[in-house]
Amino acid sequence: MADADEIAALCYRRFAELPRRGKPEPGREWTLMAAVVQLTRGQDSGRVEKEVVSLGTGTKCIGRSAMSPTGDVLNDSHAEVMARRGCVRYLIQELHRVVSGSTSSVFDQMDENGRWRLKPGVSFVFFTSHTPCGDASIIPMMEIQTQPCPPVPNLKRRVQEPDRGPNTKRPHLEVQDPHLEDGGASVDPPHSEDPSQNPPLKPELEPGVDIHRTGAKCVPGGPADPLHPGSGYHSTGVLRVKPGRGEPTMSLSCSDKLARWGVLGFQGALLAHYLQGALYFSTVVVGKCPYSPEVMHRALVQRCSHVSGLPVGFSVSPPVLVQSSLEFPFNQAQTELQHQAGQGRISPCGAAISWCNVTEQPLDVTANGYKHGVTKKVLGTAKARSVLCKLELFHSFLSLVSATTSSALPSSLRPGLSTYWDYKQASQSYQQAWNQLQHQAFPLWPRSDRNLLQFR
Repeated sequence: MADADEIAALCYRRFAELPRRGKPEPGREWTLMAAVVQLTRGQDSGRVEKEVVSLGTGTKCIGRSAMSPTGDVLNDSHAEVMARRGCVRYLIQELHRVVSGSTSSVFDQMDENGRWRLKPGVSFVFFTSHTPCGDASIIPMMEIQTQPCPPVPNLKRRVQEPDRGPNTKRPHLEVQDPHLEDGGASVDPPHSEDPSQNPPLKPELEPGVDIHRTGAKCVPGGPADPLHPGSGYHSTGVLRVKPGRGEPTMSLSCSDKLARWGVLGFQGALLAHYLQGALYFSTVVVGKCPYSPEVMHRALVQRCSHVSGLPVGFSVSPPVLVQSSLEFPFNQAQTELQHQAGQGRISPCGAAISWCNVTEQPLDVTANGYKHGVTKKVLGTAKARSVLCKLELFHSFLSLVSATTSSALPSSLRPGLSTYWDYKQASQSYQQAWNQLQHQAFPLWPRSDRNLLQFR
């Protein structure tokens, strides 16, 4: 198993090596950070090489009205999502190499259906500097901790978007309630769970014990938050959407997304065309912050532990959950400690950073769903788009398809596919696994509007 402090230190060093652009202003702005670390175990020596292949920062997501039918806006800029999407870019590059006859550090051996497998000894670890928003952040407080005052939201910063009609609102930065930061806690190994059982999701709390709160809201149609004092404030074990200011978002919480990746894999529907099986994180490492191993297990593992009937290549694959004793230097708590008079109000950083180990455009800095600093003149063009938006990732995938010879093309990529929706739906095993997961564990998971997925 990967050493939690070693993984955290590696990710923090990678962040420190990035250029200044998009990073928080020390002492005034804070952010969250997540990363994907590739582990490669030598077949002979047993030595494990560790490399950060993707890193992301961010705390924002856009509202429903700002979502684009052309896929050119980055909907969710939370650090965990940025890190995962950057890893998809990395995997596309590595697949491009093997279909072109070059070597890859990730993939080898194609089967008769044009699908590739991981090299022996290769695995992936997910790191996040803080517990994921949503269910994993609803943590009992220690007696010495107090519930911080509700955060004062930032003013929305607006940017003119290309004209999509007189009644279309402009996109804006949604306000994300900060995750609550405090001292870390030691971690016991995650307890085992019988997949045939589906036990109650809410841990017993002492009467009068307060909890850390999450800004993510319960999805419609399910249990609502009771909003009672103390431990009765939230419902637990439920799906949540990330908060906006005055307008709902369509982005599920990072707790929900990590739980989903533990069954469907983190590669997504498009790359599932090219893979013999889903790709799962072997371990999730959390930095020093308020943390409960029981709550993390409930949020990321227990909710999906009973799912069955998955197609070949998919399984319930919960990660090992561990915590590091190392704290991210740009989190909210450290920013408050470094804050000086005259710096202005402490606030979350408006920019989001993506870095991944690719040869072209490894660094991408965004705000409000677009490239950071874009002018009105270039909105609606490729110059304004994040390389992580759906449209750009789709175009990267189509480039991979074009580079694949007809004899090596995955059998699921039948002729006649044209739109993003078409290619996702043609990934039949992935869609079957998703239907099983939704039916058995997440029946209230909102489906994306098909009209937002018809671009090409």
